[in-house]
Amino acid sequence: MMNKEQEIERISCLIIGSGPAGYTAAIYAARADLKPVVYTGMVPGGQLTQTTEVDNFPGYPKGITGPVMMEDLRAQAERFGTDVRFGYATKVDFSTDGGIHKVEIDGVKTVEAETVIIATGATAKWLGLDSEEKYNGFGVSACAVCDGFFYKGQDVAIVGAGDTAAEEATYLAKLCRKVYMLVRRDEFRASKAMVHRVNNTANIEVLYNTEAVEILGDGQVVTGVRVINNQTKNLQDLDVTGFFVAIGHKPNTELFQGILDMDETGYLITKADSTATNIPGVFACGDVQDHVFRQAITAAGTGCMSALEAERYLMAKEDVVLS
Repeated sequence: MMNKEQEIERISCLIIGSGPAGYTAAIYAARADLKPVVYTGMVPGGQLTQTTEVDNFPGYPKGITGPVMMEDLRAQAERFGTDVRFGYATKVDFSTDGGIHKVEIDGVKTVEAETVIIATGATAKWLGLDSEEKYNGFGVSACAVCDGFFYKGQDVAIVGAGDTAAEEATYLAKLCRKVYMLVRRDEFRASKAMVHRVNNTANIEVLYNTEAVEILGDGQVVTGVRVINNQTKNLQDLDVTGFFVAIGHKPNTELFQGILDMDETGYLITKADSTATNIPGVFACGDVQDHVFRQAITAAGTGCMSALEAERYLMAKEDVVLS
């Protein structure tokens, strides 16, 4: 339950999160006169603010940096009347019968909303190396589909052993001269079909029992990676210009555990061909409910869907009242 002494605000549409999904939802909700309020979370703009170049989002023929793109989306949402605020949700109390949903903000304020759109995204899992953080965006990436093009004709390394890592390795192999695949154990966790695909790609070299120790660079960009064989303890430096981490993502859904339906890894489950969750009036869009594509453009698409569905949900409630 929320603290009764907190400041209370009543609105039609609350959007939690401010990546491509959240801002696109805001644009559509604002144009539908839902007067949406966006709380940005601790990282306004989401994961794209940590991306240097975005080359695959339609409408930017010369490419654009992630931070600038997110500022453009924010400005467009505000142009139509979206109220964008810095802050994060700390507690939720969702009505299960289509009533008013209560969301605590920063532990000091309660927002009561007829509809809630969740766009809290997902966070890439990293190895935890200092050098990995240093070169993130300058040769280190957690998305081969997003950034692989920048390494066309070059040698790269990718770490991971699951289906996603195998899929991204084969994707990189189409663009890059050589792909080193670092597998921590002596076998893959990926499906047999994906392992077969990796083993039949000539320019992928799989290094089993191998872990990254340090990302090497010249102070500006990646120039290599130092790896260790965890059986023999032998060190080796690989000459690569790109280092991709594919060990999974963690959806930012801790706040909704035990309240909204999730899969085994924590991604929110939405209804077929919809962004609706198991609770009426609560919708989810973007990476928080998408563990397959995880692209800015697909996040924006589901953001659009969630706003349209929120509008229709409110219209249906109004029709019931009028009847």
